[in-house]
Amino acid sequence: MTYWLLKFVFLGPLLKLVFRPWVSGAEKVPLEGPVILASNHLSYADWLFMPLVVPRRVTFVAKAEYFHTPGIKGRFQKTFFSSTGQVPIDRTGGRASEGALRTQLRLLRKGEVCGIYPEGTRSGDGRLYRGRTGVARLALESGVPVIPVAVTNTNVIAPPGKVFGRFARPGVTFGRPLDFSRYDGMADDRYILRAVTDEIMYEIMRLSGQEYVDRYASRSKNVEPTEPGPDVSDLPKAS
Repeated sequence: MTYWLLKFVFLGPLLKLVFRPWVSGAEKVPLEGPVILASNHLSYADWLFMPLVVPRRVTFVAKAEYFHTPGIKGRFQKTFFSSTGQVPIDRTGGRASEGALRTQLRLLRKGEVCGIYPEGTRSGDGRLYRGRTGVARLALESGVPVIPVAVTNTNVIAPPGKVFGRFARPGVTFGRPLDFSRYDGMADDRYILRAVTDEIMYEIMRLSGQEYVDRYASRSKNVEPTEPGPDVSDLPKAS
């Protein structure tokens, strides 16, 4: 309930009024049933504008620490992240990547829409970086179609390292759903995982018009991935 209040009553109308986001291909997102939205990642603002143009709740996974910080700040943080469609990673297994996969599989089995950033972290220079194979593992384990998504201009609104840059009109483009049922039962094959991931990234590149860089964004910035979309290609099959 708080998600819908924030999206449609408070935050949503304000963002639409101020930034006037445009959208293309929103009709490709099904009105019901599970689906994975795999997006490029230019800015922290991506997870505000992309879900804003989808008529369904889009759920991302986030670090559990955001939901368990004590005190007033912790309560505010938990309320905000919960209200904007984020859920904590299930880390009962100890590993964030395994927990993210398990959490997202559970959501998809409930018929929800899961958002994921295959690059694993924000692009520091506006280029599109190599996708991590967590998105492929999620697609093959769940049997759910993947819709590639391209956001534009969010890095102008909120550049890396800044809360706000300058006003720009953000855009969100949805591509055709990608069906990977031909790889059913092959989720443990790392070559298949890489092929599926590369196909998804190619479609994102085609939609966004970004220059593609065949290396991980985290290595370019010399940091570990911090956003949804971890590389879980080395994990055992989730139950």
